[in-house]
Amino acid sequence: MSYLVPSEFVTKMVDAGESKVFMSTRDTLIRAYMAGAILALAAWFAITINVNTGQPLVGALLFPVGFCILNLLGFDLLTGVFVLVPLAWLNKRPGVTFAGMMRNWGLVFVGNFAGALTTAFLMAFVTTFGFSQAPDKVGAVIGNIGEARTLGYASHGALGMLTLFFRGVLCNWMVSTGVVGAMISTTVPGKILAMWMPILVFFYMVFEHSVVNMFLFPAGLMLHAPFGIMDYFIWNEIPTVLGNLVGGLAFTGLTLYATHMMTAPKRKPANAPRLAA
Repeated sequence: MSYLVPSEFVTKMVDAGESKVFMSTRDTLIRAYMAGAILALAAWFAITINVNTGQPLVGALLFPVGFCILNLLGFDLLTGVFVLVPLAWLNKRPGVTFAGMMRNWGLVFVGNFAGALTTAFLMAFVTTFGFSQAPDKVGAVIGNIGEARTLGYASHGALGMLTLFFRGVLCNWMVSTGVVGAMISTTVPGKILAMWMPILVFFYMVFEHSVVNMFLFPAGLMLHAPFGIMDYFIWNEIPTVLGNLVGGLAFTGLTLYATHMMTAPKRKPANAPRLAA
């Protein structure tokens, strides 16, 4: 069959989490680097579409192409390992420790950031002809995004921080569903369709994705947008990472694990005697 039932794909989720814990440092960094670079390129692509068409829905419809490419190539996003690796730890797979989980998260964060930063530099260079002139329309829009989603949250104080956190939660609820979507089908078209739908929702709703933001905000800083490095980390990246962790694990990973892995349908044997009424 081209479709795996929930009990089957949840087992695959746990297996995937286990394999990531034992992956070499070299491979973890390479896969995370490429995932960050490709997702950043997809964000640049989608923003370019929005600027040129004036239709945000078109950009959102096409942004998932980057997510599909990186998943089909076996690369890793922080938002994905936030969901998969803890399941292997909770399942008590041999050798999977809390320290191993934190090591994986740390390496994937570094790799994603390096990849996204590379694409940010390339975007800033291309849109300014080597930093020799003001950015073009796309570059200017990317700079404005960084300002609005740092200083904009800061202007609302604690409620702004909470709003940012909840947008991170909502984001990885959808993105982690896309990660799972890649596992529920054994065909490439099936995988792409299952990944495409939740990623479309996340991008169009302007939720906060930690890896996309590793591209948007450093790019804005390179283009001299009016916010600082600490504004970026305090009023976006750190709360977004925490929100992504909570959203992906609570709404996707733990719910699927609890109902499809920890429990099983209780069926009576066909020849079991019936109790009198």
